[in-house]
Amino acid sequence: MLGKKLFDLHHQTNMKIGIVCYPTFGGSGVVATELGKGLAKLGHEIHFITYRQPSRLDFFSENLFYHEVDIKSYPLFEHAPYELALASKMVSVVKYEKLDLLHVHYAIPHASAAYMAKQILKTQGIHIPVVTTLHGTDITLVGKDPSYEPVVTFSINQSDGVTSVSEDLKRETYAHFEVTRDIEVIPNFIDLDRFKRQKKEHFKLAICPAGEKLLVHTSNFRKVKRVEDVIKIFFEVRKEIPAKLLLVGDGPERDRMERLCRELGTSDDTRFLGKLDAVEEVLSVADLFLMPSEKESFGLAALEAMACEVPILTSNAGGIPELNVHGVTGFACEIGDIQDMKEKALYILDDKNLSTFKANALARAKEFDISEILPKYVAYYVRTIEQTLAQI
Repeated sequence: MLGKKLFDLHHQTNMKIGIVCYPTFGGSGVVATELGKGLAKLGHEIHFITYRQPSRLDFFSENLFYHEVDIKSYPLFEHAPYELALASKMVSVVKYEKLDLLHVHYAIPHASAAYMAKQILKTQGIHIPVVTTLHGTDITLVGKDPSYEPVVTFSINQSDGVTSVSEDLKRETYAHFEVTRDIEVIPNFIDLDRFKRQKKEHFKLAICPAGEKLLVHTSNFRKVKRVEDVIKIFFEVRKEIPAKLLLVGDGPERDRMERLCRELGTSDDTRFLGKLDAVEEVLSVADLFLMPSEKESFGLAALEAMACEVPILTSNAGGIPELNVHGVTGFACEIGDIQDMKEKALYILDDKNLSTFKANALARAKEFDISEILPKYVAYYVRTIEQTLAQI
């Protein structure tokens, strides 16, 4: 009987997959949502389980379903017990939708909630494989907190499969946690049908009426993104050539950054655009993308820029050098080295070099097209399900 199950799985074209993620604009939520949408287009049945509809779950498909986690507030609890509500919802969805696999993105609290759901389902004779994908701050920041570390370590080790978005994040996980599971590196990806350079010359003319070079940065404006460095790099570049800066996103550092622009006298040439859904429209008119982050597990925003034919100037933090080929798609500089970043920015923006960097950025982005990465996830799912069945 088991052999037949394994054989059927090899020839099964469609799987029923539950995806658990944060429904926000952050990288892990974006990757999880785009992964689910891509899998649905291949014919797999995808069930999103989270507390709010993911921000990029923006189209109807007969293969896409959304299950909201109901978080009730009780006077007894100062904070609603989301992990318990999530685990209960996972049990319900797995049981009644007959899922083949749960894929949880971001270790906290999704992996631990999945473990709880898995144990509950096991008592009912249901064996659900769980794949955990590590995205970055769940390991590099939150997971290292002594109050969370034992649970994070345990939950990762109890997963049936573990993936990370970069080799650097894999190394860091092994360095800081006693993880005994093999970690498969499956990089982030890009949908080149959406992220591509569009004809927006009128937009570029409105922002840069005198032919100025346009620099762009997108982030959640946290300190780790070093938005202050973005503004200082722009300040230095603007001394040498006419330039404009667009800042996309929002977060705790925004007010301070607006004050810094006023102090440096760059406010007239800088625009804060806030959160944008169609960030590809802004990237389509950019000449250079800036990402001087203190820590990045992969650099998804940089990949989106490259897909729109924008060279990138980054720090050499975390997994960014795995994406940004130094001297080819842009440059990766030491964290906080404003002078070097200014010089590299001017080199890229030189008309003799810019077109080459743009072409190289697009060529590199094509290596991360969703059509190249989706089969890796599908193969990993099948392997994980087979291993789970073999252990029953």
